[in-house]
Amino acid sequence: MNLLISGTNAFYGYGGYGYHYMFDWTYLLVIAGLIISLAASAKVKSTFAKYSRVRSMCGLTGAEAARKVLELSGIYDVRIEHVSGNLTDHYDPRSKVLRLSDSTYSSNSVAAVCVAAHECGHAVQHQLSYKPLVLRSTLVPAANFGSTLAWPVFLIGLIFSMQPLLTIGIVLFSLAVIFQLVTLPVEFNASSRALRILEDGHILGTTELESGKKVLSAAAMTYVASLVASVLQLLRLLILARGRDND
Repeated sequence: MNLLISGTNAFYGYGGYGYHYMFDWTYLLVIAGLIISLAASAKVKSTFAKYSRVRSMCGLTGAEAARKVLELSGIYDVRIEHVSGNLTDHYDPRSKVLRLSDSTYSSNSVAAVCVAAHECGHAVQHQLSYKPLVLRSTLVPAANFGSTLAWPVFLIGLIFSMQPLLTIGIVLFSLAVIFQLVTLPVEFNASSRALRILEDGHILGTTELESGKKVLSAAAMTYVASLVASVLQLLRLLILARGRDND
């Protein structure tokens, strides 16, 4: 359990006699964010597992469905590759490669087809230069830089009561939060495109599309939960910085 030392001195309490500790209540914000993230992760795993047991009527595997979705979208220069792991599916715009995980690539379930189509949605966004995707790609270096240095810089500022470092740490962490905020429309739009193509291309039936919406909605909620957790963490930094400034 983290303890914050109160009082005007760095280590001693009132009058310098003994130690005086105060429970850092801001950890409740971290715990709340963790609970939200774990709940969202559990939901997507259970939903994917449920519809992974439902075979799609078209009989296409995730890889085959992805190829058909890309072709229906007029995209022929994106490679489809297998990547190890579970739900590690992603589209790499730099190399124009769509990577499908163990649970998606060779599976002909409704869940696999929908997840594969979702990643194709990102390929379509890339082809159309979808503005939120372009913005997110632009923010990647800054977000990575910010998330790496935010806490070390902030902690140094907190320990040595250096307000400029506290401010820099907060700004750096804010870059990661902004990145997650921009990610939301990108993910929701990719799912919307995927479901529309699956319907228009007659790859999935009406009932299957409803199941697919549940899978993709659950997956989208993990991004929402991640954003909420980061906002709570940012709020914690602001509270800690203000408390140090008041000291």
